[in-house]
Amino acid sequence: MYGMSGPYPVRGSVSLPEAELMWRFSRSSGPGGQHVNTSDSQVELRFDLARTEALPEVWKARALERLAGRLVDGVVTVRASEHRSQWRNRETAAVRLAALLAEATAPPPKPRRPTRIPRGVNERRLREKKQRSETKRGRTGRDWG
Repeated sequence: MYGMSGPYPVRGSVSLPEAELMWRFSRSSGPGGQHVNTSDSQVELRFDLARTEALPEVWKARALERLAGRLVDGVVTVRASEHRSQWRNRETAAVRLAALLAEATAPPPKPRRPTRIPRGVNERRLREKKQRSETKRGRTGRDWG
């Protein structure tokens, strides 16, 4: 892993500015052990999407629209508490946020151009269908005796 205080790349040359990230630390839930009740290893990372200057306007509009359900006053929040060390949880949260923003700012997929079914394919299907019907018709047990 790379060192903390990284710029976390979103896509291309755009990355998350460390100054705009708001960190909060709290105790993780889950089974304990020695030291667990005193260490704030759960990480909550908040990023003000509505007011950021780091993302191009087009990206920002796209992200605000796509993440509308996750935003609280234009702020997106990511939590990480898998690891026992706060440092690794910080890494995880930052990488997760960068991935979330990369997905939310991605350009929409190109519309699908409908293609026609080649005539040969259709003819072959009909021919095979006819053949199958002949086979089955031949199975009627009139002549067996």
